[in-house]
Amino acid sequence: MTYLTGAHAAIVLAAGGSLRLGRPKQLLVRDGETLIHRAVRLATDTTPVRLVVVLGAHRAVISASCADLHAEYLHNTQWRSGLAGSLRRAAAALADHAGPVLVLACDQPALELAHLRRLLDGAAIAGSRCAATRQGEVFGIPAVITSTMLQRAGELSGNLGFGRQLRALPASELSSLDAPELQLDVDSEDDVREAIARGWLDASNVAS
Repeated sequence: MTYLTGAHAAIVLAAGGSLRLGRPKQLLVRDGETLIHRAVRLATDTTPVRLVVVLGAHRAVISASCADLHAEYLHNTQWRSGLAGSLRRAAAALADHAGPVLVLACDQPALELAHLRRLLDGAAIAGSRCAATRQGEVFGIPAVITSTMLQRAGELSGNLGFGRQLRALPASELSSLDAPELQLDVDSEDDVREAIARGWLDASNVAS
């Protein structure tokens, strides 16, 4: 597929405390690489004009695992309040960005660069200039949104992202990515075991 995207920014969301898992999911390992490093690396490989990474819980050790990657690392001190706070923090940092915005997290171990490129390509030709990953009947991340939508992050609260705004777009104007493998995000030890069984996490991630 031809890579159609223009000058986009990218946001990697990695502020959560992994409370259900009981250990930082950002530091789980696939092919010897932490999931946070993988997400930032994949975002970098889309050649964004700006790349911001929002950290919160376990910030020091998580940022240390990405020390070799260039990005703008932001601290969401209100990470306990949910996803919306991280999006607001990113929106403030990107207030002067007027292009597309790629939004991804680090807890989808099946994520590949091809997924991100397909979203960027889809958004470039969609009427709304948005693209999102289909998750059953809803849309979620990774996604590409407009800078205008990002700047409405102040309307969000709790763990709600831009799913409602994406669903409100006419179906003909939203590009969707059908990638069932991305429906597995790591929230529990059962998720870790499933990801290992599918080859998306290393066997060393089994809790001792």
